[in-house]
Amino acid sequence: MLRDYLPAVVFLILGGAVGGLFSTLNLLTGVRTRPNLNRSTPYECGLPSEIQRGFRFGISFYLIAMLFILFDIEVIFIYPIAVELRSFGGFALGETITFVILLMIAFIYVWRRGALEWK
Repeated sequence: MLRDYLPAVVFLILGGAVGGLFSTLNLLTGVRTRPNLNRSTPYECGLPSEIQRGFRFGISFYLIAMLFILFDIEVIFIYPIAVELRSFGGFALGETITFVILLMIAFIYVWRRGALEWK
């Protein structure tokens, strides 16, 4: 039974050893600088950020983000069926078509409600 887990154990030991070695080398040879205001300001795409710490995003930002994640995850469920559709047969094709239709109905509902409008 130990032989079954031996590759995983060796992988974990080597990964921990390499990570520990790099961390130790960084502590020993790394450049130490003092933090200051210029180093702690946020940077985005090479330009100073206009957003300050007290900035709050609107609810529409979070709603669109959640909808994106929801539809993205639902589409991911279609991939395994698409890869093995021949072995699953016609029933899986019918279920996939039903799933896509329900997904489109949900998308149209969200679109009609105005949840995708950026305000």
